[in-house]
Amino acid sequence: MKNSELRKLISDYTLLKIKSEKHDVNKKLKEIEHRYFHETGRNIFDDVI
Repeated sequence: MKNSELRKLISDYTLLKIKSEKHDVNKKLKEIEHRYFHETGRNIFDDVI
């Protein structure tokens, strides 16, 4: 996976975290977390900070 694709995953994750306050997006967040972990071996919430 390219760095640009990883940055896109991180940006999608942060936008969904913001949206999650008003909508149920847990399934999509879990999919992004799993994909990021599979590609990098790191947790996405550790890299978002």
